[in-house]
Amino acid sequence: MSTLVSDLISSPPSKGTEAIVPVITDAVAITGLGDGLGVLWQKLMRGLSAVRPVDRFRTDRYTAGVAACIEDLTTPPDGSLIHPLLDRLFCQMGPISPDTFLITATTKAGIDVLEKIQTGMPADLQDVSLLSPAVAVMKAFNLTEGGINISAACASSTVAVARAAAMVASNRANAVLVCGVDVVTEFVFSGFSALKALSPAACRPFDRNRNGLSLGDGAAALVIMNPEAARRKKRPPLGKIIGWGVSNDAAHITAPDQNGTGLIRAVSRAMGMSGKLPDDISAVCAHGTGTLFNDRMEMTAFRQFFGPRRVPTYSIKGAVGHTLAATGAIEVAVGLQALKNRAAPPTIGLQEPMSEAVGWVNNEPVAFAGNCLLTTNSGFGGVNAALILEG
Repeated sequence: MSTLVSDLISSPPSKGTEAIVPVITDAVAITGLGDGLGVLWQKLMRGLSAVRPVDRFRTDRYTAGVAACIEDLTTPPDGSLIHPLLDRLFCQMGPISPDTFLITATTKAGIDVLEKIQTGMPADLQDVSLLSPAVAVMKAFNLTEGGINISAACASSTVAVARAAAMVASNRANAVLVCGVDVVTEFVFSGFSALKALSPAACRPFDRNRNGLSLGDGAAALVIMNPEAARRKKRPPLGKIIGWGVSNDAAHITAPDQNGTGLIRAVSRAMGMSGKLPDDISAVCAHGTGTLFNDRMEMTAFRQFFGPRRVPTYSIKGAVGHTLAATGAIEVAVGLQALKNRAAPPTIGLQEPMSEAVGWVNNEPVAFAGNCLLTTNSGFGGVNAALILEG
């Protein structure tokens, strides 16, 4: 991501203007643990995982055979799995005003239609376009204001939320719908296998014996609004977005900067905008993929940012897998639940914390005081994004 775009997303409202603090009025999610945010939260707190053997395609040629797939997701005859997944997401959502601006986030959209072509099956090539989820969402809710898609690797929907918050805070939109979606396809699975990034068993974020990530199906939708518009429409807020930041460490095409400088920069921008101090953060939702380099980089960044204070930190990827572009939006939805219940969910898969994570990450729920949560994501190409939620 260029510095220009990063600064545009991260910049607070101009001096002299009254600050508009964006609120989240709606949050829904679909994962391998089930349909709905309530189901997801309950199963997270019970320590359950959706990571299981893949039966969607053959895995004997790859380095792993597990993922957090939605088991009853049925592939359309000539289309992508993203469509039935989005349909299930739509069923969870309330009414959306037609004048709501749309920001979708996906890394590969309907790339699974290429697999149909490879085997001689009929396929709708339009699903390969990164705009295909946006078209589906706009049709479903008759949206009239248009929209954009953000494809920023594993930080896609976090960047989308930051962009939505910036639009509301600068009075460029009264309401923005953020929708993130990605599915486990053989195309993506084979790519991560070639990178030797997949764990043979369910991933173990921040564990000393971690050895890779687990992929997962996922979709989430968030409605971000001007608080006055939310009051007029009688949409009570679930929480506020009080800070956001985006950066790029430009260190490697797939590996993060091991010094965590890019993530620290994104977090610092978000914190500066929020007006909060590090001691005000009650909990951290980490990217926590379970890969050697990501988890080490994150703990390096958190330890440098928070100093000797050990902040309750968790990852949900041992439960729902790495849902790629949907990750950030799902984790914002979970973060709202964490703030509501004043509890950090367990890091599922964690058995023995890596030395840097001792006292930070737990495999049991951890109660916390306070009302601010930091959620971060990092992705290929060095992109980093951070949000500060207040509940």
